[in-house]
Amino acid sequence: MTLFLAFWLLPMLRLAAVGASGPTGIAAYFAVVTNHHYLMSLLSTLLLSAAVTLAALLISALVGLFLQRNRFAGKALLLAMLTFPLAFPGVVVGFMVIMLAGRQGLIGVVSNWLFGGAWVFAYSLGGLFLGYLYFSIPRVILTIIAAAEKLDPALEEAARSLGANPLQVFANVVLPALAPALISSGAICFATSVGAFGTAFTLATNIDVLPMAIYNEFTSYANFAMAAALSIVLGAMTWLVLALARSWSGNAAGAAA
Repeated sequence: MTLFLAFWLLPMLRLAAVGASGPTGIAAYFAVVTNHHYLMSLLSTLLLSAAVTLAALLISALVGLFLQRNRFAGKALLLAMLTFPLAFPGVVVGFMVIMLAGRQGLIGVVSNWLFGGAWVFAYSLGGLFLGYLYFSIPRVILTIIAAAEKLDPALEEAARSLGANPLQVFANVVLPALAPALISSGAICFATSVGAFGTAFTLATNIDVLPMAIYNEFTSYANFAMAAALSIVLGAMTWLVLALARSWSGNAAGAAA
């Protein structure tokens, strides 16, 4: 209880009080839907996070199942390399995106040599998508591998013996069994992308996401009340997604059982 009060409840209460202390009072909490700039930042954040989550789930499900079901030389090294991005802070990930898709990046050099024009997208939502996907995939892969290890091969054999093709086996047997892991890891991926700041800060030339809006309100305009209000709104939305995921993953586990 002491830790809860000291490190969560009291700071959150203070943050909520600061958010309502501005000229508009409690109306600051509704600015995210009444102010066009904040609304566009919110929509960009949610759409980007949803796209990253879907891509990470698709890639990680395929790769995770493959790694769990196949034995080959160098598998341990490959898995270690796939999870290596977990060690990188967001700023480093942003720098790597610049080295890949920035003005002097590898993609720009190759595209300029092949087509006479450099492809530069590191400083846009495309670059941020790439960076978020890079550090999201390892989190999902580890969850998928752990869940795939618990699958009962007899269920798949039974489905095949009844005439199901590989796609039907995956859709009707494997996917429902993996649903709790997919939902929970997807929620964590989404929440991480919504609140990620370091990568967005590194690539922030043409990027307008809500964490950057909060940072600008706090540092550039000294609008502490609006920064606090937007922080509370962003945190509440992230908490809601995680709460729904816990509920859905429980229901999915029951259905799979």
